Amino acid sequence: MSTEPPTISRGDAPSASGTLVADAAADNGVTGIVPAGLSPRLYNKDLAPTSRVGRRWRSYNIFTLWANDVHSLGNYAFAIGLFALGLGGWQILTALVLGGVFLFLLLNLSGFMGEKTGVPFPVMSRISFGIRGAQIPAVIRGGVAIAWFGIQTYLASVVLRILLVALFPSAADLDTNRFLGLSTLGWIAFVSLWVIQVIIVSYGMEMIRKYEAFAGPVILITMVALAIWMLSKSDWSIAWSTPDSKTGADMWLHIIGGASLWVAIYGTFVLNFCDFTRNAASRKSIVRGNFWGIPLNMLLFGGIVIVLAGAQFKINGTTIESPSDIVKTVPNTFLLVLACLALLILTVAVNLMANFVAPIYALSNLFPRYLDFRRAGLVAAVIGLIILPWNLYNSPAVINYFLGGLGALLGPLFGIVMADYWLVKRSRIDVPALFSEAADGAYHYWNGVNLRAIAALVPTAAIALVMAFVPAFEVVSEFSWFIGAGLGAIVYLVMADRRGPFAEVSGEEISVASTH
Repeated sequence: MSTEPPTISRGDAPSASGTLVADAAADNGVTGIVPAGLSPRLYNKDLAPTSRVGRRWRSYNIFTLWANDVHSLGNYAFAIGLFALGLGGWQILTALVLGGVFLFLLLNLSGFMGEKTGVPFPVMSRISFGIRGAQIPAVIRGGVAIAWFGIQTYLASVVLRILLVALFPSAADLDTNRFLGLSTLGWIAFVSLWVIQVIIVSYGMEMIRKYEAFAGPVILITMVALAIWMLSKSDWSIAWSTPDSKTGADMWLHIIGGASLWVAIYGTFVLNFCDFTRNAASRKSIVRGNFWGIPLNMLLFGGIVIVLAGAQFKINGTTIESPSDIVKTVPNTFLLVLACLALLILTVAVNLMANFVAPIYALSNLFPRYLDFRRAGLVAAVIGLIILPWNLYNSPAVINYFLGGLGALLGPLFGIVMADYWLVKRSRIDVPALFSEAADGAYHYWNGVNLRAIAALVPTAAIALVMAFVPAFEVVSEFSWFIGAGLGAIVYLVMADRRGPFAEVSGEEISVASTH
């Protein structure tokens, strides 16, 4: 039985037909028809809630998001690093399962918000930060994502360079010069992958759904095959630990710390998971997709990590850093090409879901009258190119202080948004009011900014930054995301205005097709 409160029907809710806004921006096809009473500065067809009828993201689509993202090269590098730090097979599995259980719960909370309201993260942020204050969390999330979009595209281009040289040995001659930090071959590889991703995104979320559905099985089959191949090279046995394995309290501290870091890796994605679940057919599809894609898929992921790292350690006593290290050693050119193609498919899939969608909605939220999904995608991609991301990746200061600093803010943001939605407003949301600039609107607060949310964010963000960068707090740095999220939620709950009443008004009357 559903425990959700009944939806209130409001007599002055805008009609589905809407009215044509007498504004030059309305004629450019971005804002288009704006329902009566709503603002073209807050509403366009990409920010509008999605209609429940016709939603196509089902359990399999949610699962394939994780089938791709969990098996990303960055995650393999992180998990293999646990092996190098002294955790054995069962300890790594324990850390991953603990992290998976936490993620399963957090992603369901975040995902349900998108399924119910049908709006993307920047619009969802208006609930707690106000119709204008929402730009703060949206820009922070989008800024982190744009930088990582460029960096991940660069890392994929390195794999493509290996592939091109394997197919065309003479191409190695193009890899000896440098222009703005990349060789000619490097530029060819980077721009090629950049164009492919821009083309996919230009067809909208429906094309991303189809690509993720295609890529998921490819990645799973490839990683399992790679693990079996490594097993055969190590005579079908592996090293389950290194000579420096942790024991006792130190071991458990690293296990729990590994689980916490695993959640922190997804700190960006749990924040804007609603960007995808706004197209979900039901809550059940989210729960099933998350269950198969997170805790169970992480068990498979952990098994592959243990086999890859343990087999390599048994063979020569060294620890690999990433599956790409193994791919380079594949002696057969045909198999090398297939493995490289699979890694490219994987990296593009991860980049689309984790680093491309968020800045698109953030930019569209900043300029709704001028940037639709396709235009915002192009702008995000151009920014990701002109920042020369390979130079960012090679700069520890940028990675640690700039991107690390922005990442540290995501915990408090998550805590504030979740506490406001679930505990203060108890999921009673007036969806049309999210697009209204009326002074008496539910989310207008003070000139469009909820000062209570800002007041909760500032001190908790400062604490999160201190934990991330001050060496004295290194012992708790692994738990900084949880601490930041918990403090953000607690401080906001102390400050929040609980008076209500909080009306629940459906967004169906102003909704658009989820396949727009």
